[in-house]
Amino acid sequence: MIDIQAYIDSGVLELYVYGTLSEAESLEVSRLVALHPELKAEVEQIEAALQQLASAAAPYTPSNFESIQAKIQSKEGDGVIPLSRKRIPAATYLGWAAAVLLLVAVGYQFTEKQKLEEKITTIEREQILQEGKILIAEEDLQKTKALLDVLRDKDVIAVPLGAQAIAPEAYASIYWDKETGKAYVDVRGLPTPPKGKVYQLWSLTLDPLTPTSMAVLNQYDTDGTQLFEIENPNASEAFGITLEPEGGSASPTLEQLYVLGVVEP
Repeated sequence: MIDIQAYIDSGVLELYVYGTLSEAESLEVSRLVALHPELKAEVEQIEAALQQLASAAAPYTPSNFESIQAKIQSKEGDGVIPLSRKRIPAATYLGWAAAVLLLVAVGYQFTEKQKLEEKITTIEREQILQEGKILIAEEDLQKTKALLDVLRDKDVIAVPLGAQAIAPEAYASIYWDKETGKAYVDVRGLPTPPKGKVYQLWSLTLDPLTPTSMAVLNQYDTDGTQLFEIENPNASEAFGITLEPEGGSASPTLEQLYVLGVVEP
């Protein structure tokens, strides 16, 4: 639904009457005029005003046919009809000049208005984008602070996971809160898994050696933190991470054991 008064004030109807709009723009104005009686009435007023301006500015010319016919019938013997050349008043030219200036002024005003609206839209879009970035940064900061508070809790057990033969440079860490059963695994020290492979985290009891899958880390590095929050209700004595086929395995592939760490008693 358009704002009728704002549309009238924009000057587009004057450009429509003067015929300076593009074909597509004229078709759109014609459609709106047909839909809204207020716009139609405004167009009719503009046309009437333009006609009055043209009439006031037009030079005088005789229109009485009988007067012309009488002059022809009473012509001199040489067949020449004396004609008098009328000087066009200066007001005529001033009238047309005023009409042209009005058209130019309206067109300029309309163009500048469009440029201003586009500039405002661009500024608003940039402001919204900047506000969104600030909001995301603030949310990330709050998450980081909350996570640091958890990891620094005195009841959280830190378990470093050391490299194994398959990847001598690899490392990871587990932060485990036995009371809440929450565990956080930091895998920044693991190489990016190859296509079709995923890392799988295991909880281990040592006597007898019994592995229990804690999680398939299939969202590895999607948010850039490489830190996963995992539920661990197990009585874990050690943790290990293996490289498994996509989807994970029922038991760990020991040949693909990347890191391993024992929970200190």
